Amino acid sequence: MEKTRILWVDDEIDLLKPHVLFITEKGYDVDTVNNGEDALEMIDENRYDLVFLDENMPGIGGLETLQQIRETDTNLPVVMVTKSEEEHIMEDAIGAQIADYLIKPVNPNQLLLSIKKNLDKTRLVSEKTSSSYQQEFRKIGMELNDVRDVDGWIDMYKRLVYWEMELDKLDDESMNEILSMQKNEANTVFCKFVEKNYINWMQGDEDGPMFSPSVFKKNLFPLLKEGKNVTLLLIDNLRYDQWKVLQPIFQQYYKTNSEGMFFSILPTATQYARNSMFAGLMPAEIKKRFPNQWYDDTEEEGKNLHEEDFLRDNLRRNGLGDIRMSYHKITNHVNAKKLADNYKSFEQNQLNVVVYNFVDMLSHAKTDTRLIQELADDDKAYRSLTLSWFKNSPLLDLLRKLASTNTELLLTTDHGTINVDTPTKLVGLREITTNLRYKQGKNMSYEKKDVFEINKPELVHLPKVHISANYVFAREKMFFAYPNNYNHFVKYYKNTYQHGGISLEEMVIPIVQFSPKR
Repeated sequence: MEKTRILWVDDEIDLLKPHVLFITEKGYDVDTVNNGEDALEMIDENRYDLVFLDENMPGIGGLETLQQIRETDTNLPVVMVTKSEEEHIMEDAIGAQIADYLIKPVNPNQLLLSIKKNLDKTRLVSEKTSSSYQQEFRKIGMELNDVRDVDGWIDMYKRLVYWEMELDKLDDESMNEILSMQKNEANTVFCKFVEKNYINWMQGDEDGPMFSPSVFKKNLFPLLKEGKNVTLLLIDNLRYDQWKVLQPIFQQYYKTNSEGMFFSILPTATQYARNSMFAGLMPAEIKKRFPNQWYDDTEEEGKNLHEEDFLRDNLRRNGLGDIRMSYHKITNHVNAKKLADNYKSFEQNQLNVVVYNFVDMLSHAKTDTRLIQELADDDKAYRSLTLSWFKNSPLLDLLRKLASTNTELLLTTDHGTINVDTPTKLVGLREITTNLRYKQGKNMSYEKKDVFEINKPELVHLPKVHISANYVFAREKMFFAYPNNYNHFVKYYKNTYQHGGISLEEMVIPIVQFSPKR
């Protein structure tokens, strides 16, 4: 393996020979020159991994030499070494993107630390992260089957996502495969937990989680009753891991007041979960209260066209019917830009609701668009694509502008999504629903071990299309496939993002409250 090469530029280099010898003995090749002109020639003629550069030299000074290095090589790490602690020199050096800054006199260990920080950092971080996860892997494995309550599962999911994010930084496929296996195991146990408790939760078990209908009552309405102006941002289909990659950008403009998690109801699909959030009611209750505005799965009308009506009714029932509010559903770039340009209008209302559908469209595009399939081949790439979109979206422009106003921000979602990989056969009448993660209908035939079945929808407050109809929900990473044209169906939908069933990714979702930093 080729040794690391270092160039040390200092007009007093002869006095630094003991330091040069120390670094050489540590296994690095060190070339030395005593002026900027020779340094530029050496860099032009040779490959170096790092440069130590004296700031105060006769002729071409250190800062000028640094500037010329940057004109030809923007990536070469340069460590500035100087006797001066003047602030403007530090700022000039930092502005020119130095890798480190050392004040003379330097000792050999300072030099070695700077070398390792800049050249061995990736390896050292990788080794430390891998070692730490291996220890955590054993710990999580022992604890998985002992998780007994909702808070325990929220904590477990957060831990798994934390390690996903840490391993994303490494180029270690083997560690990612191990974590993926552990997440699959966690989902297996989580599905059993949900199946065991879901009906009791829906019957009012106090040990159950906060579900979709309670989110606004517990998180939004108290802010409004305190007289605060609130922007509610609901990004459709935003998983917890996607939120965590966006979080650092939010924190540039907002301070986090609280970050919580809640459970999406089943089915984890927009028609059910989001309508339930806005109405503050379970789907069967929405259908009873709004018979002309609820449409069953088999009906062709749009299923989320009345969220504003449901929310206004919810506000009235909670003593907030008189507040001034606006509602915006964003489904394309043009409307998003218009909304960002008109942000001043938000200050006229106590409540502004923005439903942003991009992430949902992204997950559907992975099914239908070959380019998106390649760009979002796995969860790591899916997170990266979400981050890239957000950094360049009108939504970020809107949030920046709102950060200059006196508006609280409440961020949430309606459900998550999961990358499915295992087909399970299902046969039913033509009238059954088309969703790949849940089915509603009568006379359905399926593998019982692969699903969570609800034979009495009224027990979980779901509407019944037929008197004998039931619901089945796909577990873990499974998706329903029909025996007819089975191979084509499986090939088309395998490794696509779907929602509607039971998994940590679909059910356990974030809600975060912010205040502007200003």
